[in-house]
Amino acid sequence: MRSDLALFMRQVLRRPQQVSALAPSSRALAMAMTVGLGPDTGRVVEFGPGTGRITRAILARGVAPENLTLIELNPDFAAKLRADLPGVRVIVAGAQEVAEHCKKGAGAVISGLPLLSMPVDLRRAIVTGAFAALRPEGRMVQFTYGPRPPLSDDIRTEMGLVIERGAMVWGNLPPARVYSFFRNRH
Repeated sequence: MRSDLALFMRQVLRRPQQVSALAPSSRALAMAMTVGLGPDTGRVVEFGPGTGRITRAILARGVAPENLTLIELNPDFAAKLRADLPGVRVIVAGAQEVAEHCKKGAGAVISGLPLLSMPVDLRRAIVTGAFAALRPEGRMVQFTYGPRPPLSDDIRTEMGLVIERGAMVWGNLPPARVYSFFRNRH
């Protein structure tokens, strides 16, 4: 874990526009993000795994390595993830390109991306891509440091999504709120 922190800090200095967190995600946040995942979830896609804290929690919940695809824009993080997590598929790409790399039918998309700090069009493209990769009852799980959901009411309505407010994780730096997004079934 010490090497993960060193890598994280190097990337914060080298690529601050890609790494928007003050520290890697905490174990508490990783556990909150992965509630409900397990061997029956099927395929899972993770956006922005960074050093892999949430990735390890996904695997600990029982998702098989061969059912996990990581979409990571940072090539240094991707190389570390490939070395540390045999059997897990790691793709160096932007999350908005998920449809080019993953077939439809995933049970969950877990996102550690800083959606609120992204332009609205990119945010929309990422969420559209996530739902293109998900099966109809699949969910996208996202955390945010801000006081509001990472998607506005307008975007959620436009995309036909409903939101479920999850845990507030005080044991993260900074504290984070977890949200799950689903297709509106009505």
